[in-house]
Amino acid sequence: MLHTRIRNQGGRKMSEAISVHQLQAKQPSHVTVATASLIGTAIEWYDFFLYGTAAALIFNKLFFPTFDPMMGTLLAFATYALGFIARPLGGVVFGHYGDKIGRKTMLYLTLLIMGAATAAIGFLPTYETAGIWAAILLVTCRLIQGFGLGGEWGGAVLMAVEHAPADKKGFYGSWPQLGAPLGLVLGTLVFSVVSSMLTDAQLYAWGWRIPFLFSIALVLVGLWIRFTIAESPEFQKVKDTKQEVKMPIVDAIRMYPKNILLAMGARFAENGFFYIYATFVLAYATQSLGMNKQDMLNGVLIGAAIETFTIPAFGALSDRVGRRPIYIFGAIFSALMSFPLFMLLATKNPQYAWIAIVLGLAVGHAAMYGPQASFLSELFGTKVRYSGVSLGYNLASIFAGALSPLIATGLMTAYAPATWPISLYMIALALITVVSVYFATETRKIVQG
Repeated sequence: MLHTRIRNQGGRKMSEAISVHQLQAKQPSHVTVATASLIGTAIEWYDFFLYGTAAALIFNKLFFPTFDPMMGTLLAFATYALGFIARPLGGVVFGHYGDKIGRKTMLYLTLLIMGAATAAIGFLPTYETAGIWAAILLVTCRLIQGFGLGGEWGGAVLMAVEHAPADKKGFYGSWPQLGAPLGLVLGTLVFSVVSSMLTDAQLYAWGWRIPFLFSIALVLVGLWIRFTIAESPEFQKVKDTKQEVKMPIVDAIRMYPKNILLAMGARFAENGFFYIYATFVLAYATQSLGMNKQDMLNGVLIGAAIETFTIPAFGALSDRVGRRPIYIFGAIFSALMSFPLFMLLATKNPQYAWIAIVLGLAVGHAAMYGPQASFLSELFGTKVRYSGVSLGYNLASIFAGALSPLIATGLMTAYAPATWPISLYMIALALITVVSVYFATETRKIVQG
C-alpha cells in the first residue's frame, strides 16, 4: 500500500513536471512577445499621432475655417486634447478587465477601437459640407481614439515586462515604447508622402483622408500578430491560483495612492515635451516663422527615427545603473533644451531646426521614455498592475500631453513674438518630473535584489 502511494505521488509529480514543461514550451520567447507588443503599439500610435499632424497642419482650415489661422489651430489642438481626456476612462475600463480577464484580450479590443475611430475620420465630411456637425463628428472620433489608447499602453508594456527576464525588464519593456516614435515616423512619413505627391488643393480636397484610411490595413496586420502571443505568465499565475481581486481599480487606489501620483508626475516632462516637439513646433515654425511645412515634417521624421535606437539604449542602461538616474537625466536635459529650442528655430534654418528636434526627442525624451515602462510597472503589484499603471499613465496625459500644445499655442498668441514664456512652462514640467522620480522607489533594485 505504501509502495502504491509512493508510486502514485511519483506519477503525480512527473505529470506536474510534464505539464509545466508543456506550458513553458507553449510560451513564446520574451523577444517574440516584445516584438508583437511593439508592432501593435506602433499601429495604435500611428492612429493617434496622425490626428496631431493633421491638427497642426490642415484641420484648422477643414473644420474651423471661419477663424483666423492661429485661432483655428488653437481649436484644432483643443479637439486634439480631447483624445487625452478620454484616455483615463479607457485606462480604468481596460485596466479593470485586464486585471480580471487578462492582458491579451484587452489588446485585441483596444486595437479594434482605435482602428475603427481612425478610419472613420477618413470618411468624415468637412465644415464646407456639414457645418458644425463636421467638428462634432471629429470630436466624437477623437474621444473614441483616446478611449482605446487609454487601455492600450498598459496592456502592451505589461505583456513585454512580465514576459521579460528579471535583469532585462528595462530593455524589453522599452520595446513597446518604440511604438510611439515608430507610430510618429509612420504617420509623419505617410502624411509627408501624400502631401508631397499632391497639390495643396488636392490635399485639402481629398488627399488628407488617405493616411487615415490606411489604418484599416495596419489594424488587420496588428490583430493577426497579437493573435500569436500567449497571456502574461505573471498574470496567468494569479489567475491559476484564483488570486484576482474583485475591483482592481479600487484596490490600486487604496494600496498604491502615492505611487499613482508619482507615476503621474514622472510623466509630465516626458509627455508634455513630446507633444511640444511633435505637434506645436510644426504649427509654430510653419505659421509664425513661415518655414516650409515639408522641412519641419522631415525634422520630426528624423528625430523620431533616431529615437527608435536611443529608447532601447536608455532602457538597457536602466537595467545596469537604475531607472531613476536615467529618467532624471532626461528631464534635466529637456529643461536645458527649452531655450535653445526656440533659438535654433528662430534662425529659420531647416538644419538647425532638425538639430533642436533631434536633441529634444532622441536624447531628452528617449532617456525618460526608455525606462518608463519597467519603472512604472514595477511600482504596482501584479494583481492590480494593469489598473495602477494605466491610471497613473493616462491621468498625466490630461495635464501634460493634452494641454502642452494648447498652452504653448496660447502663450505664443498672448506674448508673440516672445517665446520665453513657453520655455518657462517647459522647465516647470521638467521640475515636476524630477521631483516625482526622485521620491519614487528605485524599482531596479527590488527586481534584482
